[in-house]
Amino acid sequence: MPWLRLLRPGQWTKNLFVFAGLIFGRKLLDEPSVVAALLGFVCFCVISSGIYILNDVHDRNEDRLHPSKRSRPVASGAIAVPSALLAALVLLVAGLGGAAALDTGFALVALCYVGLQAAYTFLLKHVTLVDVIIIGLGFVLRAVAGTVLVHVELSHWLVLCTFTLCLFMGFSKRRCELNDLADSGGGDAAAHRRTLAEYTPELLNHMTTLTAGIAVVSFMLYATDKRTLDVFGTNYLVYTLPLVVYAIFRFALLVEHGRVDGPTAVLLRDRPFQVALLLWAVAALVIVYKGRDLREWLLALADRPPA
Repeated sequence: MPWLRLLRPGQWTKNLFVFAGLIFGRKLLDEPSVVAALLGFVCFCVISSGIYILNDVHDRNEDRLHPSKRSRPVASGAIAVPSALLAALVLLVAGLGGAAALDTGFALVALCYVGLQAAYTFLLKHVTLVDVIIIGLGFVLRAVAGTVLVHVELSHWLVLCTFTLCLFMGFSKRRCELNDLADSGGGDAAAHRRTLAEYTPELLNHMTTLTAGIAVVSFMLYATDKRTLDVFGTNYLVYTLPLVVYAIFRFALLVEHGRVDGPTAVLLRDRPFQVALLLWAVAALVIVYKGRDLREWLLALADRPPA
């Protein structure tokens, strides 16, 4: 269905960052907070679909030069430009209206997100490096919006980890675009996206390595931060680091070998990555919500005299 594809429901997984405040703010068992976060997630899905449609309309000529994007509803002509623009307007008004009904602060962050994404679509996506930085900031705003909605404070280390992790995925996405164009004989990469003329595989390898390293270090600092210890009652979150490292390395491996066309494909299709992510999520939930009990049980077990 062209209209369903126009909404890009597969991209809604990016809005899961809205739940960061709910989970790490220890409000997952608070029913009003859970309901608010779910409604906030829906608002961001509606808003992001509106932004994606604007992007598809703006980039329709360039998308026709791309081996896979040429099949998008607007680029292929399956949906007319005026109809797509009307749909984008309706979605943005509905999403922002819903955000305003939920919480004023949440609505302001959502409005900042819309402004940032509009600037990206019409101008900043053509500025090398800034294009990926804007993508990273978009994820940070999702996380911040979620914390505002459930009224918790987000750790600065977690913000830094989110930002650098998303930079890693953004630069990986650019590498995927270069791979797709090279494999399909798509010709001049700059004809599809101007910044691809300046990104090279070697440069992107350096950038993904650097941002992945900073993301891992930021996670370690978050897990061992005093505030994290005070909130969770333990710093055991640091012991989930092997799963974090595996997931990042697995992601990088798939991109390097051209097996995926972007972060969403990794999340939705790669089973080893999904297993690592699931194991990390389960371990993190146990530590966040049962960390004190787990720590006391392990201390008691260590003090128990041998049989």
